[in-house]
Amino acid sequence: AKYPENRNRNRYRDVSPYDHSRVKLQNTENDYINASLVVIEEAQRYYILTQGPLPNTCCHFWLMVWQQQTKAVVMLNRTVEKESVKCAQYWPTKEEEVMTFSETGFRVRLVSEDVKSYYTVHLLQLENINSGESRMIFHFHYTTWPDFGVPESPASFLNFLFKVRESGSLSPEHGPAVVHCSAGIGRSGTFSLVDTCLVLMEKKDPFSVDIKKVLLDMRKYRMGLIQTPDQLRFSYMAVIEGAKFIMGDSTIQKRWKELSKEDQSPSSEQSPPHPTKITTEKYNGNSIGLENKDQMEKINTDLATKVQDITDGNIESTVRKRLREDRKANTAQKLQQMKQKLNETERKRKRINIFYNCIFNLFVVHCTFKSSVCTNF
Repeated sequence: AKYPENRNRNRYRDVSPYDHSRVKLQNTENDYINASLVVIEEAQRYYILTQGPLPNTCCHFWLMVWQQQTKAVVMLNRTVEKESVKCAQYWPTKEEEVMTFSETGFRVRLVSEDVKSYYTVHLLQLENINSGESRMIFHFHYTTWPDFGVPESPASFLNFLFKVRESGSLSPEHGPAVVHCSAGIGRSGTFSLVDTCLVLMEKKDPFSVDIKKVLLDMRKYRMGLIQTPDQLRFSYMAVIEGAKFIMGDSTIQKRWKELSKEDQSPSSEQSPPHPTKITTEKYNGNSIGLENKDQMEKINTDLATKVQDITDGNIESTVRKRLREDRKANTAQKLQQMKQKLNETERKRKRINIFYNCIFNLFVVHCTFKSSVCTNF
């Protein structure tokens, strides 16, 4: 990740994959991509957590999806948030239904699009141009999750998670699901942690699942998973809410769907809302199911302790560093665009000068020839 030739393949300088768990591209001169394979054997869950693709790494992204036999891509950010570019447009839209990535030999076609109030599901056809083989890939896009923040409620998040699960894309029969946000650690870590904990609760005594231990185990594969105290608290609340389904509440999924209001018209294309302060007693008017106030206070105390243990006091520094990186990236992008415009202007100026020089030379030749003819007569 730190090699000079790989620097332009990293979105953030301080977010790199470990060598022992990084995904390696096959049959390429450079096998590097900023992506980590996270393996939770006990839950039989395998995720590839990665950064939002850069313009120059979209081709590598689809090569990875193909080589890893991935069935679904889970995207938890927007391409632009708070006027900062967080991810390249690596998948086709209704305006551009086919995208070709010649460098790695892939073509991606939009087959269908299902737009909900806070997420969109795309069905994509990924074609290997060299072999002619193609596969169908699900693209689950959560469109209202703010950077460094949390979803509006556990209900909406769990409704989305179970949509992904229902597609069968997370099962071990397929290759690892590719999960990404901007850096591939905050929102991506939250999604993977909640899903893993709920799977473990299904497989054994729900009360024996140690969420903190699961997170620390996942961090052995990719650094910095879960970036803020709010994201960690939200993970706990989502696991508690999801446990209702595991404990046999057959109506809970229907209630999640109703609370998520997924069938409402989506809001206008703008950045997700700013991160909001977590409330721990109710979401959308729906209590999280604890028996009494004392039990809730005990959970809150435990959460505060675990958050302090795991987030180690460096959150504000991390946030500031990420914001600086975003500003630098945007400035670099604008400078590059300005240089391109200046270069184009310079090329036009040179072409005009060449044209006028040619005209002038022709005029001189013409005058010389005419003068010579007149002299001879």
